[in-house]
Amino acid sequence: MNAVEIIRAKRLGQVLTTDQIAWLIRSYTDGDVADYQMAAFCMAVLWRDMDARETVDLTLAMARSGSELRVRDAVSPVADKHSTGGVGDKVTLAAAPLLAACGLPVAKMTGRGLGHTGGTVDKLESISGLRMGLDPAEFLAILRQHALALAAQSADLAPADGKLYAVRDVTATVDSVPLIAASIMSKKLAVGPSHLLLDVKVGSGAFMKTLGAGRRLARVMVAIGEDAGVRTQAVLSSMDQPLGYAVGNALELAEALAVLRGEGPADIAALCEHEVVTLLVMAGMARTHPQAAARARRALTSGAALAKLAEVVAAQGGDARQIEDPSRLPRAPIRREVRAERGGYVAAIDAEGVGMVAVQLGAGRLRKGDAIDHAVGLVLKAKVGDRVAKNQPIVEVHARTETDVRAARDALLRCYHWSEAPVAAPPLILGMVARRPRRDMPAHATAEAAHP
Repeated sequence: MNAVEIIRAKRLGQVLTTDQIAWLIRSYTDGDVADYQMAAFCMAVLWRDMDARETVDLTLAMARSGSELRVRDAVSPVADKHSTGGVGDKVTLAAAPLLAACGLPVAKMTGRGLGHTGGTVDKLESISGLRMGLDPAEFLAILRQHALALAAQSADLAPADGKLYAVRDVTATVDSVPLIAASIMSKKLAVGPSHLLLDVKVGSGAFMKTLGAGRRLARVMVAIGEDAGVRTQAVLSSMDQPLGYAVGNALELAEALAVLRGEGPADIAALCEHEVVTLLVMAGMARTHPQAAARARRALTSGAALAKLAEVVAAQGGDARQIEDPSRLPRAPIRREVRAERGGYVAAIDAEGVGMVAVQLGAGRLRKGDAIDHAVGLVLKAKVGDRVAKNQPIVEVHARTETDVRAARDALLRCYHWSEAPVAAPPLILGMVARRPRRDMPAHATAEAAHP
C-alpha cells in the first residue's frame, strides 16, 4: 500500500477501503507520507467527494491517531456541545455552566479562533490566570469534582487533524464537507462524550453559506457520531448577522455572563436555552422540553449557573471575581461610536465583514499562533429590523488607537445595508438534524464496538 495508489484511486473517483484510509492517516501522522502528498489527497477528496462509510472511516482513523480521553468512562452521562463557528457566538460560554448546574456534566475541549470566527478558548482566556492547558488527568479530575471542565484542545488528541488542517488551510481545500466533518468529529470522538450537540451555523458569517450545505454537513456529522456510539444531534442556526451585540473576547464573555444572570440579548438567550433543553432531553435529564426548560430557568434564577462557572474558573486558577463582576475584565482604552450616515431600517449586516473588523482591531488572528488582544472589539447598537435615524450610533468600537477606530468605522459602514421599508429579523433556528440510534447500538456503546 502506498500514498500514490490511494491518491490516484480517489482522483479517479474510486471508493477507498477502510484499510487504505487507516494506512494513509497513520502514515501521515508518523511522517511517512509527505505534506504534498496529503495536499493532493485533500484536493482529490474536494473534487471527488467521499461516501458515508469513507467519511466515518476517515474520522475514526483521525480520532485514533493519538490519545483518546473517553470521558464517558469516567463520568456518565457527559455532554459536549460544538459550534462550527461564527461571529459573536458566545453560546457555549453560557450553555456549558448552565448544563452543569442542571446536573448534566460537560466536558468541553475547545479550539482557538482563526479568521473571522472567534474561539471559545480565546474568550475564556480574558479571565486573569485561567489555565486552559490542562493535561488529561487534571481535566478528568476537574470534571469529576465540578461536573464541568473547560480546556484548550490537547495536541495529543487527534493529532492527524492538526496536521491535516494546516495543509487544507494553504491549499484551498477547507470547504470539503467530508474533510470538515472528519476534522470536527475526530476531536469530539477522541474526547469521548456520551451525548453531543452540534450547532451548525449557516449564513454570511459562517463557513456554510447556504442552508443546503449546512444541512448536509449536519447529517454527515450526526451519522458519524451515532455510528460511533455517541448520541448526536445538530441544530441549524442562522449566522446572517452577529449573535448578540458583542464581538470580541472579553466583550463576548461579559455578554455570556449577562445571559447567566438572566439579562442577556434575546437571541443568545434563546439559542442557549434551546441547546440546553435539547441536551437535557437527549441525556434523559428531563422527559419533555417544557420540563427541561423549567429546570434551566431554575438554574438561572437561583444563580446556580453563574456560580458554577465561577467555581470552575477558580478551580482552574482563574480570577472568579471577574465572573461575579464583569467590570474587572480587560477593557480597551478607547471607545468611539460609529454613527449611521442615513436613516432607515437595517436590512442586513455582513457578519463576516464585522468579524474581520474585529480581527483587524486585534480581537482575532489571521494566522495560527498570532497574538490577540482580549480587550478590543465591537458592540453593535443596531441589528437587522431596527429603525435607525441618521447620526444614530450603530456600533461602538473598542480599540487601542484612534487610527484603528478610523479604519474600523469605514469598514463597519460598508457592513450595514439599508431599506426604506420595515424589515423582519431573520429566524434564528433553522432546523434540527437527528438520527435514531441503531437497535443493536446502545447509546453508551464505544467507537470500537461500532467499527470493530
